[in-house]
Amino acid sequence: MGILTGKRLLVTGVLTDSSIAFHVARVAQQEGAEVVLTGYGRMSLVRRIAQRLPQPTPVVELDVTDPAQTDSLAERVGEHVDGLDGVLHAIAFAPQSALGGNFLHTPWPDVATALQVSTYSLKSLAMGCLPLMGSGGSIVGLDYDASRTWSGYDWMGVAKAGLEACSRYLARDLGPHGIRVNLVAAGPLRSVAARSVPGFGTDEWDETAPLGWRGDDFEPTARACAALLSDWFPATTGEIVHVDGGVHAIGG
Repeated sequence: MGILTGKRLLVTGVLTDSSIAFHVARVAQQEGAEVVLTGYGRMSLVRRIAQRLPQPTPVVELDVTDPAQTDSLAERVGEHVDGLDGVLHAIAFAPQSALGGNFLHTPWPDVATALQVSTYSLKSLAMGCLPLMGSGGSIVGLDYDASRTWSGYDWMGVAKAGLEACSRYLARDLGPHGIRVNLVAAGPLRSVAARSVPGFGTDEWDETAPLGWRGDDFEPTARACAALLSDWFPATTGEIVHVDGGVHAIGG
């Protein structure tokens, strides 16, 4: 019996097996969950990657910028499960002009894209799944500490700050529905998303973290997400759980 036995989960953001979301889905299945994935764009690739999970996993297309797809999400996911107990939000994107030290010169349309995909999508996803979460449950989003600036992160850092605020407001408004909303702020992992950030690296993090840090070890982050998706945090919402080896607690 795992901590997610009997739970029905929707996991977004799987693109390759080096995606954080892939490892969350893997750990969730190992802990007994029934998992449905969403994919965007390269659906055939997502379906191939899904076959690498411990159990066969259906994949539903989801473009979070398309209201028709978010509005129909519950119906389409409902073809595979009769409800949802948890949702992982692992969706983020910023155009290259919004990253890499171009902060002062990024045009608004590119900033708007980053905010819609990386921030507003948490609310869109939550509302799309709400009809399937009649008995309550847990929504977990992937964060990157937005309390400070990071080299090259630029408007994605602003989007993550917005994500943190969005999660608190969702925690307030979805609490009466029995739904918890929390974030996991992971340290830098060598995921496919991280490779798109200019100047990304983990060497300094490795040296700073009191517990140490391995940029190729997805397990601690995946386990934290699985724990928050389980029933083991029944009175925790609006929280940010740091899984970063302790770097967030260390001063300069």
